[in-house]
Amino acid sequence: MGLIVKLAVGAVLAVGVLALMVPRVERRLMYFPTPAYLSPVEAGLAGVQEKVLATADGERVMAWHAPAKPGRQTVLYFHGNAGALDSRAERIARYTAHGFGVFIMTYRGFAGSSGHPSERANVADAQLAFDTLVGLGVDPSDIVVCGESLGTGVATQVAATRPVGGLVLEAPYTSMVDLAALHYPLLALPGRLFMRDRYDTRRHIASVSAPMLIIHGEADGIIPVAMGHELHALAAGPKTIRTFPGAGHADHVMFGSLDVVLAWIGALKEGRLRAG
Repeated sequence: MGLIVKLAVGAVLAVGVLALMVPRVERRLMYFPTPAYLSPVEAGLAGVQEKVLATADGERVMAWHAPAKPGRQTVLYFHGNAGALDSRAERIARYTAHGFGVFIMTYRGFAGSSGHPSERANVADAQLAFDTLVGLGVDPSDIVVCGESLGTGVATQVAATRPVGGLVLEAPYTSMVDLAALHYPLLALPGRLFMRDRYDTRRHIASVSAPMLIIHGEADGIIPVAMGHELHALAAGPKTIRTFPGAGHADHVMFGSLDVVLAWIGALKEGRLRAG
């Protein structure tokens, strides 16, 4: 066997190995489910109901729902890549204290939910959550979709395919492929070729027409604030971005970001938003 043929065979084998390995490795690096499940009562939340979403492929996805006060919107919330519903209890309490409804689901394989997480499954389940809210009588224009970190990719795809009233992205990324290349440079090319869960927010955001708010910490060492600015520039609908000097990836709430979100949602209902 000639040298060129041997090199070609070796290259094909290497590509084959990467094609098998990258999807397995990516999900280990992307999802960090918490196995233990707590009920809303155990998490210290009153007036929050447990819901179980039965998926078309036979899985069970756990969600919590607090109905909105009359005249207020419902926040459809998608969390990040770690933790569970109870770790967002304080945030849920802040929303409900202002009269907003909350519907927050966890991902497959996370506490209370069966199956395994993937982009395809997470987005399908998120769309099911939106449809469930509409089935409960919530007007689509009163549903504000909110995502944090990993959940921003999920939230954007819901807003691109459903008639939502608004979209809030907290620490959004342009795509998971971009993040992989940033944090694992040696895997940049294999990632671009073989990653399955790509969460290409850069592409999907062009299909969002609803008003959008982007929240980002300027000292975010996981998802650079530049990605938030890029998505803001690409968005076609009414848009606002608020960045917080000194804030990192998950601590921007300590810098007042949730107050900005609450005010923005209220202004959205009252029709007095200003782009910026």
